[in-house]
Amino acid sequence: MRILYSPEFARRYKKLSIEVQKKTEDKEIVFRNNPFDSRLNTHKLHGNLSDFWAFSVDQRYRIIFAFAERGVAKFYAIGDHSLYNKT
Repeated sequence: MRILYSPEFARRYKKLSIEVQKKTEDKEIVFRNNPFDSRLNTHKLHGNLSDFWAFSVDQRYRIIFAFAERGVAKFYAIGDHSLYNKT
C-alpha cells in the first residue's frame, strides 16, 4: 500500500511527541501490509466525514484517511477524538 500525506497531516504529525510519532510509524507499517488488520481498529466514518475512514494509533490518537485508488491511501489528519469535529 502506498501512502500519500496531506499538508495538514504533516503539520499535525510534526507537533506530536516523539513517542507518539514512533507509535504512528509502527502502525503505518501494519497499515501498509493490511489496512484492516485488527490491531488498527479501522472503521468507516459517518456524517460529514462519511467519505473517510479512521484507524487507531493508540487509545488516544487516530488517523483519518481515504482510499485514493487501488493500492493507494491518503492520510488527511492525525489527532485525538476532537479531530473528528475539526476535519
